[in-house]
Amino acid sequence: MSNDLLKNIQIPADLRKLTSEELPQLAKELREFIIDVVSTKEGHLGASLGVVELTIALHYLFDTPNDLLVWDVGHQAYGHKILTGRKDVFHTNRQFGGISGFPKRSESEYDTFGVGHSSTAISAALGMAIASKLQDIEKHHIAVIGDASIASGMAFEALNHAGDTNANLLVILNDNAIGIDPSVGALKDYLTKIKAPRLEIEQHNIFEALNFDYSGPIDGHNFEELLRELNRLKKIQGPKFLHVITTKGKGLRQAEQDQVRYHAPGKFDKISGDVLPKEASKYSKFQDVFGKTIVELAQLNEKIVGITPAMLTGSSLKFMLEAFPDRTFDVGIAEQHAVTLAAGMATQGLIPFCNIYSTFLQRAYDQVIHDVALQNLPVIFCLDRAGLVGEDGATHHGVFDLAYLRCIPNLIVFAPRNEIELRNIMFTAQQGLEHPIAIRYPRGKGKLEQWQLPFENIEIGKGAYLKEGTQVAVLSIGTIAYNVSEAINQLENNEAVAHYDLRFVKPLDTQLLDGVFNKFDTILTIEDGTIKGGFGSAVLEYASKVNYQGKIKLLGVPDAFIHHGTIQQLQQICGIDTESIKKTIQNLV
Repeated sequence: MSNDLLKNIQIPADLRKLTSEELPQLAKELREFIIDVVSTKEGHLGASLGVVELTIALHYLFDTPNDLLVWDVGHQAYGHKILTGRKDVFHTNRQFGGISGFPKRSESEYDTFGVGHSSTAISAALGMAIASKLQDIEKHHIAVIGDASIASGMAFEALNHAGDTNANLLVILNDNAIGIDPSVGALKDYLTKIKAPRLEIEQHNIFEALNFDYSGPIDGHNFEELLRELNRLKKIQGPKFLHVITTKGKGLRQAEQDQVRYHAPGKFDKISGDVLPKEASKYSKFQDVFGKTIVELAQLNEKIVGITPAMLTGSSLKFMLEAFPDRTFDVGIAEQHAVTLAAGMATQGLIPFCNIYSTFLQRAYDQVIHDVALQNLPVIFCLDRAGLVGEDGATHHGVFDLAYLRCIPNLIVFAPRNEIELRNIMFTAQQGLEHPIAIRYPRGKGKLEQWQLPFENIEIGKGAYLKEGTQVAVLSIGTIAYNVSEAINQLENNEAVAHYDLRFVKPLDTQLLDGVFNKFDTILTIEDGTIKGGFGSAVLEYASKVNYQGKIKLLGVPDAFIHHGTIQQLQQICGIDTESIKKTIQNLV
């Protein structure tokens, strides 16, 4: 691998010693370096390959870290990390104890703002620009945002405000027509139109209408164009908008041709570019259990519709799109809209399955309360990626959902223990509930080979009795039950330990709890969500209400942000892996 230029660059000050003629060679070396590491260590690939020239041009022309550069979602920031002092540790990207896969303020002064969720960069950079103005400091503030992210409401709120200021803000639209799945919506259509030269003069530009000095579209892989335009914009006062056209996956043929797969392809052959085959598994991902089950149910019930905010592939709602395109809605990166759209549909008798990653539902909290629960509309929320998600780290863990949902009146909260339970609760919910329901399930594969069994009803608010015991009762919620069962099976005196799966955090099965309180003096609750306010807290509240006198110990995610690593490593930190659970139970027995 040639890296004669790259090997001499540790920080952007080194980069600025190069001539502009040397930059294309550096871009080639930087691409090779990213491909070399990500091919074996895994991570996000396509987005960073697409912005190599733009990344180099920004650090070449602007005085980072004095000039403030904000990336929208860290998927596109690998080149930035490599050029800002982290080249030698880049191989630890997304690994336990290594650097984060996303920009992170505590990691580098060049990471001006922590990002993991989309559409925050313009707001953050505008805040920085206003702060500089108020303190009479001269510097540049640049937000790089993707075309899928700019369609989000928050980005528009920021554009709307920025256009009414004289802040020294440069918004760069990285337009590659794809987020993780292809971009959708009227704004995407508009961006496609303004790329056509014949419309340049005729059409009033939406960004100019918002008081931005608009320029572009320019070729984001052409250094001459990039440097010329960025140099010009450096001299212009007030809010500016540069429209840059890039190709996601640029420089790796397969990544350009299959942009969805190469967003985060796993391990691949860096020479051929082919994704390496994963070990065949007899188990299914929970997202596929959801995706295949909703198609089955939609065939039986024509009122079912599926909604996702830009996660067709990630949620496996793509199966529904193939079978029922008219009843499947990808609304773009717009979680708030997705929830209230579902509420509107529910008022008219449709049965909306609104599939949102647990971490992203946080962005629509008001809509869940105000538009769904307050009006008691029977929306079915399917929260994928609940619990610890692994290498994406603190921005993506779905560990707060049990706590933030169970305090909402009218809302049923259910966590399936396995794939069959997920199927059956989906079946139960679409038959007609009097309340909205949130069903939360994890990232990754289940443990059952045969899960496509005939549907059965689940009684709302009823837990399950998994194992008898004499001394200690373990209460679990969701798929963490597997770790609990394994731990109990490994105990020598396992006849002393009973195991219950509560299934519902709301409504709690108080009848089951009464029986447990009567029989056991020692109770252990286990969840893969935050201990503060979660499932264990719900049990404690009920225990207090009925004046239970025994001992209750809580296991779960502690009151701290958990960073990145494998799910196994992170479960160990939290004390909810099989071995830790076994030790905790032994101490109680």
